[in-house]
Amino acid sequence: MFTGIVTAIGTIRRLTPIGSGRDMRVSIATPPGWLGGVAIGASICCSGCCLTVVSLDGDAFEVEISAESLSRTTLGTWVEGARINLERSLRMGDEMGGHVVSGHVDGVAEVVSVTPENGSNRFTFRLPPGLARFVAEKGSITIDGVSLTVNQVGGNAVEGDTFGVNLIPHTTEVTALGALAPGARVNIEIDMLARYVARLREFSA
Repeated sequence: MFTGIVTAIGTIRRLTPIGSGRDMRVSIATPPGWLGGVAIGASICCSGCCLTVVSLDGDAFEVEISAESLSRTTLGTWVEGARINLERSLRMGDEMGGHVVSGHVDGVAEVVSVTPENGSNRFTFRLPPGLARFVAEKGSITIDGVSLTVNQVGGNAVEGDTFGVNLIPHTTEVTALGALAPGARVNIEIDMLARYVARLREFSA
């Protein structure tokens, strides 16, 4: 379990196909000391996707990613040198700074536009069909592992609805979201509370 508060930016150090070549082993470098206390088997949220540490090497760790995850997330587009958002799993007593994040990606959204707005930047994204009903204005959403507040919703259900968030300079500096440009693709996790409410309504209808 995570909170959507990124605590480090990692760098993809090495990509190695495993098995038949469809799965991937990835080495990720982290800031000095960030992995202190992390053991093999621990979970780390990597740009929104919960991955298991299978190897440790100083300030780097390795994960293995299945073909299924590579095809359903942006992880399949990672290249050596790419920067990704990192968060260690929540521990008892940690501050809940964002919202409850599982690290299970619901879909991939596309950046439609980036517009300066009163000292911040408004990022507009297009959701894949089927997810728009879970996204509400002033609700929470996770974008590449970052917990954000939805400031605007719109679009149409045929093309996949749009939503907007505002990123303050601090967020663009301490996460990898500042590098996003129109056309970029990001991992999306909807607020799990919205999913459960929608499911309950289906049964009560």
